[in-house]
Amino acid sequence: MKLNLLLCPVDDLDAAVAFYRDTLGLPVKFRDGDRYCAIDAGGFTLGLAAQEERIVAAAAPAFRVDDIEQSLSAMVAAGASVVRPPQRGQHEVHAVLLAPGGTTLVISARL
Repeated sequence: MKLNLLLCPVDDLDAAVAFYRDTLGLPVKFRDGDRYCAIDAGGFTLGLAAQEERIVAAAAPAFRVDDIEQSLSAMVAAGASVVRPPQRGQHEVHAVLLAPGGTTLVISARL
């Protein structure tokens, strides 16, 4: 498991991309239409999520895992609670959890 990105919900993807790209000078790594944009934030990825890609209400760390069911089970056994069960997206399967202590986090596995 590794930290994959910081997932940030946005109301206006075009405005958010323009700010991070044009104002802060951060390069775009990948954009999926009006749904999602990955920004290279210098060593990690800032994931700007709009529309149905908005799976969290506030910024949350997202961890890439090999086996989402196994990772989810281990986290729940350790005290995390499931906020959103695994769902298939355009490019990955993801779930949202509340970790002990109150931190929201996302786990995802590539399709």
